[in-house]
Amino acid sequence: MEFLHFISLLVFLLLLLTAGMMLNRRRRRRRALAASFPADWLAIIRQNVPPYSKLSAEVQQQVRAYTQEFLYDKNFEGCGGLVLDDEIRVTIAAQASLLLLNRKVRCYPRLYSVLVYPSAYVARSETDRESVRLGESWQTGAVVLAWDSVRHGAANFADGRNLVIHEFAHQLDQEDGSSDGAPILAGRSSYTAWARVLSREYERLRKRVDKGKNSVIDAYGASHPAEFFAVASEAFFEKPRQLCSKHPELYDELRKFYQVDPREWI
Repeated sequence: MEFLHFISLLVFLLLLLTAGMMLNRRRRRRRALAASFPADWLAIIRQNVPPYSKLSAEVQQQVRAYTQEFLYDKNFEGCGGLVLDDEIRVTIAAQASLLLLNRKVRCYPRLYSVLVYPSAYVARSETDRESVRLGESWQTGAVVLAWDSVRHGAANFADGRNLVIHEFAHQLDQEDGSSDGAPILAGRSSYTAWARVLSREYERLRKRVDKGKNSVIDAYGASHPAEFFAVASEAFFEKPRQLCSKHPELYDELRKFYQVDPREWI
């Protein structure tokens, strides 16, 4: 009985210690996120995230808050000899924050690590085939990015191609455990219209690609519904007027999902 009492007391003390450590961790996190936004980070955002200057003061504050949370919670790892610095971290975090504005959601809750290569890298698939990639999003909690492509996407925010938006759209898509082009929507009724519009637009893109015709939506979107959502998101944020003109229903579905209208940022 004395041994059982000792074990019970030990378990109780361990639980108290764990609870205390978690409480201290939460307190440190609250203090860190409540700290003033560093001026050098803000300078990076103003230089590398062109839409930022067009946003309202309230939405700018959201970008800063999500960026701060992202940088505190997510681990960054330089790969292929890349030495990480604040420009890399802040540019990625701030662009990823654009997908969360006005939505009152957690900051990519399934994401733990961001791996950054200096440029395109070679990856091995499940079938042991090697391929050259610019980025990828894993359901296991990681995003991989090529920094030169990230930097190019930041410098030209009107060409419809943005690696960060593409891969973090995949992260949103994968939050429900599957990568199928259907992220978690506001309510059950939203899925019917989403499925109808996006499946129709996906098939429309496939037909255009088969005929060799151009589209405001990148042809890569014809390869899979998940890729269609990702490239449509790129067009939504970077070519909003063209996308709205050519694909108004698709634009409206993306506008309702992202809770922003990038036409106002131009």
